[in-house]
Amino acid sequence: MNAHASNAHARNGSGDVYTHGHHESVLRSHLSRTAENCAAYLLPYLQPGMRVLDIGSGPGTITTDFARLVAPGQVVGMDRSPDVVAAATLLATDQHLENLSFTTGDVYAMDFAADTFDVVHAHQLLQHVSDPVAALREMRRVARTGGVVAVRDADFHAMSWYPQLPAMDEWMDLYQQLARHNDAEPDAGRRLIHWAHAAGFTDVAPSSNNWLYATTEQRAWLAGVWSDRVEKSAFAEQAIAYGLADNAALARIAAGWREWGQSPDGWFVMPNGQIIARA
Repeated sequence: MNAHASNAHARNGSGDVYTHGHHESVLRSHLSRTAENCAAYLLPYLQPGMRVLDIGSGPGTITTDFARLVAPGQVVGMDRSPDVVAAATLLATDQHLENLSFTTGDVYAMDFAADTFDVVHAHQLLQHVSDPVAALREMRRVARTGGVVAVRDADFHAMSWYPQLPAMDEWMDLYQQLARHNDAEPDAGRRLIHWAHAAGFTDVAPSSNNWLYATTEQRAWLAGVWSDRVEKSAFAEQAIAYGLADNAALARIAAGWREWGQSPDGWFVMPNGQIIARA
């Protein structure tokens, strides 16, 4: 771990730092996620009766979809934050999903026996951990022989946008510095095959999928999410604590996001790498 990474309040038991944190702007983004818009590549593999583990399950919106798709099979959502797990548990209760439970856990040392799950899923997780290969090895351990480990991660450097605003370039540069200061890899999507092979998988099926933000409503939503993250979330706290940016720079970047969001010609593509790896 970087010796100068000092944001102890964001660390888990393994020492990893979550760059985004759990500000409302982050939750707003995560609550928009569904199995259809985030795990379409996995859906053909899901069948009723399967046992599924969703790692880094966050608010549980993808996990609840899994529970409906594999019922009466059991689904477990795991996240490192007790507060996030408590909120997701309420969501499952509200939706009367008796085959779904949530728990806290460490991706490097999960409290599950080997060969437990038919499917192990992680969405936008490996980009935030300091040892993605170790995390994948642990996913492989808890997956049953012949089971599926499904991973999807964004590739930040592969993101593209129009108009080409200087503040948006500044955002990307800052995000790259901040994530790497946390010993994370923001360009995770392109590395998934490499990490899977290093973790011992030999049967790896790759694919990719984009999130596109190009309508008036999509631009307004994304600009609102990221302008708030830049100034109000753990992203802002860490950028200042690490000496990577000051309040003026963060305000400038947030304004750039709002300017992009108001452009009638605005376009933003977020590429995601995806793998289906057989245990």
